[in-house]
Amino acid sequence: MSNNEKAIEQEIQDKGLTAPRLTPALIDATIDSETYTVLPGRVTICEMTLKNGFVVLGESSCVSKENFNAELGQKIARENARNKIWELEGYLLKQRLFETQNPMPHAILG
Repeated sequence: MSNNEKAIEQEIQDKGLTAPRLTPALIDATIDSETYTVLPGRVTICEMTLKNGFVVLGESSCVSKENFNAELGQKIARENARNKIWELEGYLLKQRLFETQNPMPHAILG
């Protein structure tokens, strides 16, 4: 969790915003593993495997080879992958809330 995330999370708690929501801890709890690959063109890929087996990718790239730094590339790629998880988990939470308020017969998967 970044310092910015910590500050925002603290502000949310201080304001008593208690409706269903995601937290940085919930996002981190979805991650099972992560691996990094550096491509020859100074592109870093972060592959995050979530606990349910779904894979999310984050990327970073460097314009000038002189500025390439593997550690920084990994941090940026990881943050980009994690941001995608926020989006996916946000959709999932909203869908669950919708289904709670609008019960529908379950579709049969075939």
